Amino acid sequence: MSRPVPAVLAEYPFHYPIEVRFRDLDALGHVNNAVYATYCESARIAYYQRLVGGSLDRLGIILAEQTIRYKAPAHFGDELLVGVRVGRIGSKSFTMEYAIARLGDGALIATALSVLVAYDYAAGRSVPVSDEFRARVIEVQGGLPESLS
Repeated sequence: MSRPVPAVLAEYPFHYPIEVRFRDLDALGHVNNAVYATYCESARIAYYQRLVGGSLDRLGIILAEQTIRYKAPAHFGDELLVGVRVGRIGSKSFTMEYAIARLGDGALIATALSVLVAYDYAAGRSVPVSDEFRARVIEVQGGLPESLS
C-alpha cells in the first residue's frame, strides 16, 4: 500500500494497513459490521506496542468499551488504512480513536472509539495509567487531539 494517506487520516499519528479478505464479507458482499472491531483491535495492538514496546503478554490493558460508526461500505479487495490515536488519558483508563479510510478514493469508511483500562492481570485489578505511557503518547503524538495543531 504505497498510495498517499487519505486526508481524513491526517490527524492520526499511526496508520495500520488492511486488505479486505473474502472472509470479511457478509451475504451482501460488503465487510460485516463485526469485522470492523477486529480491524480496530489489530490497529490498536500495533499502535500500543509501538508506544510501549514489549510482547503481547505484557500489554497491561483490557478493553472496556468500543463504539463504531459506519459511514460507507468496504468490499473485497479494498485496501484500507486504519488511523489510530490516543484521545484522552484518565487516571486508570484512556481512549483510542480510529478512522478507517479506503486508499483508492480516500472515502471515510468508519470511525470508532475504544476505552481501555490499565490492568494488572496477576492481581486481577485495574491500576493507574503509567507516567511513562503518558510521556510516550505526548512524544509520539505531540499531545492529545485537543492540543494537536
